[in-house]
Amino acid sequence: QVQLVESGGGLVQVGGSLRVSCVAPGRTFSRTTMGWFRQAPGKEREFVATISWSHGRTFYADSAKGRFTISRDNAKNTVYLQMNSLKPEDTAVYFCAGVYGSSKDSVLHEEYDYDYWGQGTQVTVSS
Repeated sequence: QVQLVESGGGLVQVGGSLRVSCVAPGRTFSRTTMGWFRQAPGKEREFVATISWSHGRTFYADSAKGRFTISRDNAKNTVYLQMNSLKPEDTAVYFCAGVYGSSKDSVLHEEYDYDYWGQGTQVTVSS
């Protein structure tokens, strides 16, 4: 069982920025599609962003477009989510997810597409 580890969450004011990170153990990260999801209190978990393992193709939820940027550093087995212009509605637990073996340019936005998950990191945006 691969366990992903998120970090970087915290408290930020409206309009501020935050970067969360996720480290994946093992030697297969460079061929693993990665994604970020979030779950706000009382709501279902929802897709935020994803990045393919080849060529860094990305795809975002409408709520994240223009404000969030997903990126990866294969040398560090790490995926990042840079969040700018944060809003109170961005308050949630942010989870990273990964799946090995998808096609090289896959961008996956459903929970069932992913095999590996982290425990989540809390992001709170205060007004």
